[in-house]
Formats: sequence, C-alpha cells, structure tokens
Amino acid sequence: MALKITPTALPEVLIVEPRVFGDARGFFTESWNAQAFNEATGNRLPFVQDNHSRSGRGVLRGLHFQLPPHAQGKLVRCVAGAVFDVAVDLRKDSHNFGRWAGVELSADNHRQLWIPPGFAHGFLVLSDSADFLYKTTDYYAPQAEGSVRWNDPAIGIVWPDTGVTPLLADKDANAPLLAEAKHF
Repeated sequence: MALKITPTALPEVLIVEPRVFGDARGFFTESWNAQAFNEATGNRLPFVQDNHSRSGRGVLRGLHFQLPPHAQGKLVRCVAGAVFDVAVDLRKDSHNFGRWAGVELSADNHRQLWIPPGFAHGFLVLSDSADFLYKTTDYYAPQAEGSVRWNDPAIGIVWPDTGVTPLLADKDANAPLLAEAKHF
C-alpha cells in the first residue's frame, strides 16, 4: 500500500492519503496498514482504541487533548460527509506553540490526518451530517483530559462558514483560553 504523506503548516501533523482504486462499481482502499504507515511516516504506533462519532452540520467538537501519561496521538478520517479538521500545537517548547493547521477531510477525498501527542484536535462538520473515525495511541482517560477554546483569538483558527451557528457541547463552549489551558 503506497501512502502519500504531506506535511501541514505544522510539520508533525501529516495529511495521509491512501491509494484509492475506483471503477464503475465504486472504490476500494486500505484504510489502515501499520507497515505502510510506519514506513511512510517513520512512526511505529500502538493504536489501542478506535472511535466513531456522527454529527450534523455546524457541530464543532474540540479542541481536545489528553496530557501525559495518557497523551494520545490520533489518526482521523471522515467516512461520510465532510469536516474541517484542526490541530493546534500545545507543546510549550515548540516554536509553533499556539499555531494551528486545518484540512478538509471527506468521504470523497479519503484523506486522513495524523495528529501526534502534544496537539489539541477539533473538527467542524461542513455537510448535513458526517461520520468521523479516529484511531488513538492511548485509551480514553478522563483524568488526563484537557481542552482549549475553539475560538480563542490568540490561536486565530479560521473556521469555514457552514451557514449555521456552531453547535458546541458546554465543555467546549466554556473551555479555557490557550493562556489558561494546560500544556505539554
């Protein structure tokens, strides 16, 4: 399986594009192959949990992360609909601290995004609904959870206009600003 790997504005956050074979019947792709991913990215990752969410247009989930010793890397993709997916660098010692990268992930483009530990993650649903899947390198640990406010002006994420007001969970609407949030 050949993967196309493209760094984002945050070099550690990678767009992963698997080969897609299509014809009049539809398409086939290997959505996950550990050997191909390890060779293409130089990472050897122990994915331990898969998650699936379904959300409607304008739902914004994030920006979430888990702190050590339960920090999570995530490989995310959208298998129905489309989302705008975002990663924010929360590593205090990084020259990219507080910067973000965003990419559209959709059922049509088959892109995936690798978000390493040390980054917050969130997404905004662009389509009427979206099914979003992600693999994580550590288990969910509520005691290690953290979040950063989705619209913090210090980060300055430019979210696409979906035609509706973003719909957020209370914990996301009231998340701390970057200056007040926990960091890596």
